[in-house]
Amino acid sequence: MNKFVLTTAALLIGAAGGYFIQGQMGGGADMGATGKAADEPLYWVAPMDPNYRRDKPGLSPMGMELVPVYEEDLAGGDSPGTVSIDPRVENNLGVRTVPVWFSPLQANLSTVGYVGYDEEKRIDIHSRISGWVEVLHVKAEGEYVDKGAPLYEIYSPDLVNAQEEYVAALRSGNRYLQQASRDKMIALGVPEQTVTQLRKTRKVMNTIPFYAPQAGFVSMLKARQGMFIKPATRVMSIGALDQVWVIAELFERQAAQIQVGDNARMQMDFLPERFWGGTVDYIYPTLNEKTRTVQVRLRFDNRDLALKPGMFAQIDVLAQPTAEVLNVPSSAVIETGGQKRVVVALGEGKYKSVEVQTGARIGNRTAILDGLYPEDKVVISAQFMLDSESSISSDFMRMTPPMMGRIEETWAQAEVRELNAEARTVVLKHKEIRMWKQPEMVMEVPVDEAVDLEKLQPGSAVQVLLNGGNMGNLKITDVILPQPKAPREQGGLM
Repeated sequence: MNKFVLTTAALLIGAAGGYFIQGQMGGGADMGATGKAADEPLYWVAPMDPNYRRDKPGLSPMGMELVPVYEEDLAGGDSPGTVSIDPRVENNLGVRTVPVWFSPLQANLSTVGYVGYDEEKRIDIHSRISGWVEVLHVKAEGEYVDKGAPLYEIYSPDLVNAQEEYVAALRSGNRYLQQASRDKMIALGVPEQTVTQLRKTRKVMNTIPFYAPQAGFVSMLKARQGMFIKPATRVMSIGALDQVWVIAELFERQAAQIQVGDNARMQMDFLPERFWGGTVDYIYPTLNEKTRTVQVRLRFDNRDLALKPGMFAQIDVLAQPTAEVLNVPSSAVIETGGQKRVVVALGEGKYKSVEVQTGARIGNRTAILDGLYPEDKVVISAQFMLDSESSISSDFMRMTPPMMGRIEETWAQAEVRELNAEARTVVLKHKEIRMWKQPEMVMEVPVDEAVDLEKLQPGSAVQVLLNGGNMGNLKITDVILPQPKAPREQGGLM
């Protein structure tokens, strides 16, 4: 029993009427290696600073009572750094554990954005000649126009001359002149239907009408009736709203987690019970240096025209899942200056801090590249207290029983390449096995009779328990398939 931990826990909860810790010692006063009785403290340390030691009880520099350290605290029990807690104290401290998951990680990125026109379906209307707007059929911005609806009528001396040339060519019967004068009017922007009418009537029109090339809403109107316009004048803009763009911003650290084609969900404040589904259409190549964000363009259908340009939107982007990997809640990872570690539950109230190598942090979970195995359980509540006690004497190494002078079995992440059901062998490409100092490689491994071969289908990513550290009698004795998806933790990403 690690009395250092138990006494510390008692001090923490004693003021609230908790339980006092009972030591599991024998009836006699056995003498330890230091010459003191096994139930006598070796020295006292500060609860918040294990380096502050005294040979008798007292107060720490922070005014806290010193905690006794016993010989068995330093021995570590099963392995250096192992600490034990009485079940009653364990419950009062609120120690909670969760299993290590072997699954893909998938980010759900929450952000905000603004609705805008689909710029691919937004057009500007320019006049190709100079003239006066005699009739303006569109009176204000925001009006809806159908495709082919008249927009404005213009009087232009250039168009009058072009019509007279075409009529003269028609009367001459010269096909070349007719084609040349017709092409000239088309180049000046005269609608095809107006040219056809002129060919039939052969009457020159003072004003020429112009029509909407597509249906949509007038998003910009620069002309007024009676106004003189030039070719450089933008008369109006027309944008379609059957689809809209939403420009959202993501933090720099999130930019690598999304791809074009990822699904997105949008919610609006004016209609909170409704959700719109869309996709990531484009990821802008530049980063805003002031906000350190990347703009992302999303596309949403808007057939009922409920979405209006300028609306504020709340967006969730579901990124593509990663490959299968061991992962734990990010809250379980304790980060120090140059080390990351977790507290592993060894069972029967025993805990130990071990060093881990972490990968990407996606959502509220962190990938574990080394240091844990799929059957492990990690502490997610009260882990800082347990880590402070374990780290005094821990070597931070993950122990894999049974030792037997060498590590006889270990877990490894692997990809199944081939399966021979008759011979009960598989060809694996496994990751580096640190315990055996074996690099990543492809090898053929026998499968134990107790293992279900259905779990070893070619192309699948699995965790395999390899037995036989001398490689002479190597075989697979257990297989863990990846869970479909890591459990969602509470809390947002932003």
